[in-house]
Amino acid sequence: MSEVIEQAQHVSKYTRNHPYQSTVTYNELLTAPGSEKETRHLVMSLEEGMTYTPGDAVGIVPENREEAVAEVLRVLGYRGDERVLDHYKVEISLEEALRTRLHIGKLARSSVNQLAKLAPESAGLKLMAGPDNKAKAEEYCWGREFVDLATDFPGLLKEPQQLFQVLARLTPRMYSIASSQAMHPDNVQVAVRVIRYESHGRQRQGVASGELGERAPVGAQLPIFLHANGNFRLPEDDSSPIIMIGPGTGIAPFRAFLEERQAMGHAGRNWLFFGEQREKLDFLYKEQLLGMQRDGVLTKLDTAFSRDQAAKVYVQDRMRERGTELYEWLEQGAYFYVCGDATRMAKDVETALLDVIALGSGGTLEHAAEYLATMKKQKRYQRDVY
Repeated sequence: MSEVIEQAQHVSKYTRNHPYQSTVTYNELLTAPGSEKETRHLVMSLEEGMTYTPGDAVGIVPENREEAVAEVLRVLGYRGDERVLDHYKVEISLEEALRTRLHIGKLARSSVNQLAKLAPESAGLKLMAGPDNKAKAEEYCWGREFVDLATDFPGLLKEPQQLFQVLARLTPRMYSIASSQAMHPDNVQVAVRVIRYESHGRQRQGVASGELGERAPVGAQLPIFLHANGNFRLPEDDSSPIIMIGPGTGIAPFRAFLEERQAMGHAGRNWLFFGEQREKLDFLYKEQLLGMQRDGVLTKLDTAFSRDQAAKVYVQDRMRERGTELYEWLEQGAYFYVCGDATRMAKDVETALLDVIALGSGGTLEHAAEYLATMKKQKRYQRDVY
């Protein structure tokens, strides 16, 4: 029992407010040259005693880009050495606050509302403030960052401290862990899609993904902490079959699941559905997955590369194609997992799953919904979506 308590203390020793300074030991592209996506695999060191379970996440505490901070300072007309109090009333420079404490990226409607409160005389802000103008504010915020708001409505911030009223806190970014500690005892691994785009005449990038893509070479230090996710776990009975739906970086926790089952010698069958744009450019972890298939760890591997043929094919299409066997696995007690995009993919996958259950059971969609509800109660339907 004392060992369990000791492990729990190690896990909780480092938190979002007291992260571990990890060293990046590997940072390489998973996608090939020519891909429309930039997806990277990172390995980060752990201190002895830091433990995680497949299904958990790692929190990375990001910093805003120096160039983005410099541009905000320029637009606001500040030098950066002005003194401000952070959220814990600790005195720091304005430059440090903008770099490490405040969210200056993707513009939130709350920032528009807060600036409008500070400057009630601004007619332009008044048109976007409050619940009645939500649609206008959201339209304005789309594709913009705080620097755009400061540029479009200059001179409204009278003192640097007011930024803490206008801007949200810069929060850690959570990434599904892509490794099993049974196979990699001293590190944690992630698959990261680096977000870059242009909007309203400015080049943008994701706060954390941009840092991991550009400013986290081997040897760099990253503040991290481990975050348990008890709602996304391998079956307690290691002989249970599992079905995993993980397009794009949604494959991350399933690489961890497969590594764990391989390292621990679990007897359960494993079926993975993976999707991306192009097989030659975007087949993440291809060699490892094919090796696992050869070794019998990965029982079935179904892929959907949407751009490799005229008609786009997605993981939910492959599910329907394999519907008869998929339903047989469910009837044999398979656990069903989904990881990735919450807005469309997860919904489309659930719709396909309901269709598979209805057809397989010779029942109605209403019956399929009841079947799925039972699976949820049994914790046989688990999602890690974002």
